[in-house]
Amino acid sequence: MMWGAYSHLVSLVFLLFSALGFILFSLVSMSLSSSYVIEWELFSLNSSSVVVTLIYDWVSFLFLGVVLFISSTVMYYSGDYMSGDKSYSRFMYLVFGFVLSMGALIISPNLISILLGWDGLGLISYVLVIYYQNEKSANAGMLTVLSNRIGDVGILLSISLFFMLGGWNFIFYESYLSGNFLLLKILVCVAAMTKSAQIPFSAWLPAAMAAPIPVSALVHSSTLVTAGVYILIRFSGALSGSCVQSVLLIVSCLTMFMAGLGANFEFDLKKIIALSTLSQLGVMVSILSLGFADLAFFHLLTHALFKALLFMCAGMVIHSVKECQDICNMGSLVTCMPLTSVCMNLANLALCGMPFLAGFYSKDLILEVAFMSEVNIFSFFLYVLSTGLTVCYTFRLIYYSMSSLSNMSSVMIVSENHSKMLKGMMTLSVGAVTSGCVLAWVVFPEFYMICLSVPLKILALLVSSLGALLGYIVNMVGSSTSLKTVKFYSYTMFVSSMWFMPILSTFSAPRWSLSSAESFFKIGDKGWSEYFGGEGGFGEVMKGSIYLQLSQDNMIMVYMKGFFIWIIVVFFIFI
Repeated sequence: MMWGAYSHLVSLVFLLFSALGFILFSLVSMSLSSSYVIEWELFSLNSSSVVVTLIYDWVSFLFLGVVLFISSTVMYYSGDYMSGDKSYSRFMYLVFGFVLSMGALIISPNLISILLGWDGLGLISYVLVIYYQNEKSANAGMLTVLSNRIGDVGILLSISLFFMLGGWNFIFYESYLSGNFLLLKILVCVAAMTKSAQIPFSAWLPAAMAAPIPVSALVHSSTLVTAGVYILIRFSGALSGSCVQSVLLIVSCLTMFMAGLGANFEFDLKKIIALSTLSQLGVMVSILSLGFADLAFFHLLTHALFKALLFMCAGMVIHSVKECQDICNMGSLVTCMPLTSVCMNLANLALCGMPFLAGFYSKDLILEVAFMSEVNIFSFFLYVLSTGLTVCYTFRLIYYSMSSLSNMSSVMIVSENHSKMLKGMMTLSVGAVTSGCVLAWVVFPEFYMICLSVPLKILALLVSSLGALLGYIVNMVGSSTSLKTVKFYSYTMFVSSMWFMPILSTFSAPRWSLSSAESFFKIGDKGWSEYFGGEGGFGEVMKGSIYLQLSQDNMIMVYMKGFFIWIIVVFFIFI
């Protein structure tokens, strides 16, 4: 009972102090240029030792500190958001287990021990997605867990291929793997793409929005979706110079473009933010495929802080407007919820890369480094368009939810009288403002030398400004021109449905197997199998039983006829 009442406070204190400790250890490890590896040998098989390995370096310490810091604020936030839920204690235990699974994945450089965190994330995420027990949640949970099982198969096959190297500690084989084992690299990349929802595995990420808001704040900021990017960061040395990098670049650029385009046609508040997460994951994977793993890790940390804040602000808005998620039914929230609007605008502007906020230091540096790299023209245009689309859907969200005329019910009372939720949001607001600058000093002791022409230097600023104007002004006049979109219905459906990816991932994937099973059921189970099996055999037995029954009903007549026939036979024999 005491845990149920004070679980959010206990989680806040324990996780926050743990986060501060890990961040301090990261600074010490970085200053000493040291890392520690701990191994427990379980057994030896054919000269290969099966061991549980833990690595403690500045990367794992820093990422673990950020994850625990976000988790502490989210669990404190949950104390208010989930306070009326009858399964509140179970929810807190599940979230805590989710965080522990992510921690186990972060500190595991071994493919055997990494399964503990990898499968833990997949299992607990499924349980949390179906937390609200209805048909929509069940479908979303099934799509999530089956999509992630593809990545699990990739990890298991990678373990079997690593068996040829005599061990599973992939950090020890980076230099050897850089020129060999193409199949192993493909399997690891497929596993990472499923967890980070890259094309063609993107459909599960918006569907996972069926989970409660605190879960979304964790899943889409620093835990489940970042697990794939983190694995690629650890494998970055092995992937360098491989053709897999070129495929990853195209796939990730298409993913961020598809997500940015879809978010501009979406009206569900949670799905807009989920698609923005998908777009930023594409940014991380794309810069990582260009060989800049440190920039991907930098953006991973800054994005985790302001995206968790954005989800928490969305949860406050949805909680206050009576669980409505349609941004068309909001408006003028800045007058009703000023503090929430400030925090939400901070997160939105950090997402756009507003100068001197967290996203600016990582995203602007990624764009400039990408423009300096030997990137093809297709990827270059996708980078530019995705940057403009990100600002476009962000300002569209600001217009519909905050600055437009109120579309809420006249009897609805909207307020932000939730102290725990506000405190959690304000704590993360500090990170959304200052984390970019602080982490830039920590992660990059030596800064990147950027040398670009003036047009390329101001290109990101121009595209962002154009996206902001389109996102705000076009939606201001959109109500008078909404009927014209009927002419482009097919195009709108294609774009807003993530290029039909949810349909391809659900209805189309099992179409052949289901049609084959239906034909086999008609021909086999209900056809020849039934004729020669159950129903047919039953019919033959019934026919035989009819003859037997006739013989039994006329038993005396049969006996008399048999006796008469027997006398005639004997008579003819002896005569």
